[in-house]
Amino acid sequence: MTKRAALKRQSRDGGAFDGPDYGQDSKVRRLPTPHSSHGSGRGGWSPHPSNDDRDQAYLKTLKPKSEGQAELLHAIDTHNLTLALGPAGTGKTYLAVAKAVEALEAGKVGRIVLSRPAVEAGESIGFLPGAMEDKLAPYLRPLYDALSDRLSMKRVGALMAEGLIEIAPIGYMRGRTLNNAFVVVDEAQNCTYVQLKMLLTRLGWHSTMVVTGDPQQSDLLPGVSGLGDIAARLEAVPEIAVVRLAEQDIVRHPLVASMIGVL
Repeated sequence: MTKRAALKRQSRDGGAFDGPDYGQDSKVRRLPTPHSSHGSGRGGWSPHPSNDDRDQAYLKTLKPKSEGQAELLHAIDTHNLTLALGPAGTGKTYLAVAKAVEALEAGKVGRIVLSRPAVEAGESIGFLPGAMEDKLAPYLRPLYDALSDRLSMKRVGALMAEGLIEIAPIGYMRGRTLNNAFVVVDEAQNCTYVQLKMLLTRLGWHSTMVVTGDPQQSDLLPGVSGLGDIAARLEAVPEIAVVRLAEQDIVRHPLVASMIGVL
């Protein structure tokens, strides 16, 4: 009997390949049975002895990279209103959006509301093609980038279609009450005092709000930005956290910290 014929017969009969025709140098090996000590016990073989206990989900771990970032994350967890002030590259927007996604995934809030001022930085949005949504898209793009880093773009689109994630310019926030929501106000240095006062008073029940910005990089005329004044006034309120990040909290390219120090 040839080896191939013996292989077919013993595969059909369920016998082990331990006959005289199969020595130690044979390349034919029988996999462990489903009830063997190396199997998963679910009717098939698994290379992992505890396959049933493995967590198949993939989730990026959110960890602070500096003491300032650790202080910001703690403030968001323990306060309903947090103001994060600091230079570019300190992770203000990313950490705020990441905590918003974390709260939504955990069921702590019912939706995420992201807002950003559509302030021109030397260019006019009137010259951009498309409807109003198309003109505002470049200004809201950093929020999409932060979201897509925590969620897939397909999931972001699905959540936005369901109304669980809303991205809107600040002008659309007046008159609203945001209950059971995680609100992130980005680039708040481009808001006036009146605009920030309006935004802060949108906070509703069971909601968390994080306001981020860099008072030193305002695109408004000198003295128009209200972020610095608002932060100084709210710092005296114990229920509100004001976190001031510094150059040592910058997590971008090292040259960014060097430039911030001299510019």
